[in-house]
Amino acid sequence: MAPATYFLLVSLLAVVASQAIASDPSPLQDFCVADIHSPVKVNGFVCKDPMAVNADDFFKAANLDKPRDTMKSKVGSNVTLINVMQLPGLNTLGISLARIDYAPLGQNPPHTHPRATEILTVLEGTLYVGFVTSNTDNGNKLFAKVLNKGDVFVFPQGLIHFQFNPIHDKPAVAIAALSSQNPGAITIANAVFGSKPPISDDVLAKAFQVQKGTVDWLQAQFWENNHN
Repeated sequence: MAPATYFLLVSLLAVVASQAIASDPSPLQDFCVADIHSPVKVNGFVCKDPMAVNADDFFKAANLDKPRDTMKSKVGSNVTLINVMQLPGLNTLGISLARIDYAPLGQNPPHTHPRATEILTVLEGTLYVGFVTSNTDNGNKLFAKVLNKGDVFVFPQGLIHFQFNPIHDKPAVAIAALSSQNPGAITIANAVFGSKPPISDDVLAKAFQVQKGTVDWLQAQFWENNHN
C-alpha cells in the first residue's frame, strides 16, 4: 500500500473512531460557565466572562437528600434532574445527575436519553430495571435485573430503558449520573401518543397493528412528564 494511501486510510479510521466515541465536547479551558441569558445560540451555551464567575456558578442547593412527591404522578415517580440549566458550571463538562423517587409500584417508564449513557445507583429500596437493544436480525433483546440498595446498573446511550419499583408497600430512591450536561429524555409513550400536533392515527394504527379507535383513545389521554 502506498504511503499516501495508508496515511489517508489511517486518518479516515481516526475520524470514524472519534465520531463513534464522541459525547459532549471536551473543554478547552478550566471552565466555561454557561451564560444562560446570552442571545447567542451555539451547541451548548456561550461562556460567561471568567472575571464574573464565582463559586455560586458551580453550586446548587438542590436538597437531593430530601424525598420528592411521587403521589401526584400517574406513573408514580419523580425525577429531579441537575443539568446545565440548573447548574451553569456544568457547561462543557459533559456530566449531569438526577435523583429519582419511586412510589410503591411506581416506575420511571420506558424512555431514552439521546445524548447520554446513564449509570444508576439504588440508594433505598428495590428496583427492577432494564434496557432493550436496537433492531437486529434476532429482534430486540432485553437486558434486565433486580437491583437492591447499593447496586449499580448501566443504560447505554440512546437505548430504551426503564426502572420499576416492584414492592407494593415501600418506596425506592436512586441516583443517576449521565454523560452529558444536557442528556435529554424521550419518554416513549408521551412522544408517540402525546406529540403536538398528534401523529396520524393511520400511521400509528399500522405501526402498532391495532384499530384506529385504540390509537385515538391513547392520544386522548393526558401524558404526564415526570421529569422536573
